Amino acid sequence: MSDINTLIDRVQQEAQREEFPIDIPVYKSANLEPTKPILYAGNLESPLCFFGRDLGKDEVLARQPLIGASGTMVRKGFYYSIYQQKAPSRKDLDHTTIDRVLLSNTVPYKPPGNKAYLVKVKQRFRPFIEQLFIFHWQGNQVITLGTEAFKWFAPYGTKGELDSFFSQKDTRYEQTVTVSLTATDDSGMTQTKAIDLLPLPHPSPLNTQYYAAFPGMLQKRLAQVEF
Repeated sequence: MSDINTLIDRVQQEAQREEFPIDIPVYKSANLEPTKPILYAGNLESPLCFFGRDLGKDEVLARQPLIGASGTMVRKGFYYSIYQQKAPSRKDLDHTTIDRVLLSNTVPYKPPGNKAYLVKVKQRFRPFIEQLFIFHWQGNQVITLGTEAFKWFAPYGTKGELDSFFSQKDTRYEQTVTVSLTATDDSGMTQTKAIDLLPLPHPSPLNTQYYAAFPGMLQKRLAQVEF
């Protein structure tokens, strides 16, 4: 099995193989090569991962997933669940998050504007996310943030299973569903891993239905998991 840096290099090689939409001006402002992936941040030994859709401007600048406005709300909730108080500083907030949890996205790049990547782009990078989860991350609990992050896992359930689960609007943000991921590394080794999914809505101010309720929903979710 290759190490995590080799995996990151292989993601970049795939990005260089064929063009796809990347918000190049944002990468230039961050002095970051646009094909350089931001695959994850945090602790690969953590039992818990927060999984979002894709990167925003703040994430590119910081070279970390989930550090913009929505990600900060998640980080604050995570910190509070540990210490039952607000973080005394941004440094403490980010240090605790990176030390205790894994952060990742469906695609390790920022799309132009705020448009989600097309399915074909997600499929290009899916094998690398699979390898991250199976060969490099030791945990098995994923809190998905938003519909697209949750439905990224649809291929790993039985046919229609995740769609059926997500259609239960009264309970989908309280219940858990388990899927089995399979990945093959560059040496041909294949491994399967069961992952528990705990969906939450995307914590964006534009998500008026859930934005105000999100902090409480996050605390309930975190009470269900070990980290």
